[in-house]
Amino acid sequence: MQELILLRHAEAAPQGKDGKDDRERKLTEHGRNEARAAGEWLASHHVRYDRVLCSPSERTKETAALALGQVEPEYVDGIYDATVGDLFELLDQQQGAEHVVLVGHNPGIEQLVAFLVEGRSEDYRGMPPGALARLTFPHGPLEPGRAKLETFWSPPN
Repeated sequence: MQELILLRHAEAAPQGKDGKDDRERKLTEHGRNEARAAGEWLASHHVRYDRVLCSPSERTKETAALALGQVEPEYVDGIYDATVGDLFELLDQQQGAEHVVLVGHNPGIEQLVAFLVEGRSEDYRGMPPGALARLTFPHGPLEPGRAKLETFWSPPN
């Protein structure tokens, strides 16, 4: 893997008291605008990707569709509610892909950034809804603490 984009889902409607599963929460209008803004940023920076891994929740599906366009993601159940170890293991299985996008949730996404860049997951700054981190691996394969954080972007309020 040469490049990894970690994209947190955009702003979603709050958990209702209607008994629906958390996975069914949809993006708000503000969230849809955040996801489109992420897509505009990716396009303006000519970011390429040959594999998209996405949580199967409604809010991540919507974020991926709005930010990445017509790309058909691979929906991976394990991304929802994943730990850093789960996400790292999933990425480690992507040996054939050079440019990967992972669309998921906090705290796993923000902790994964710290783990890949700093080598530890307890020290992270947070990732607001719709934010993305662009990581490269200039010093070899996917390993904790070996990624370079090229860009940290978050949508305008």
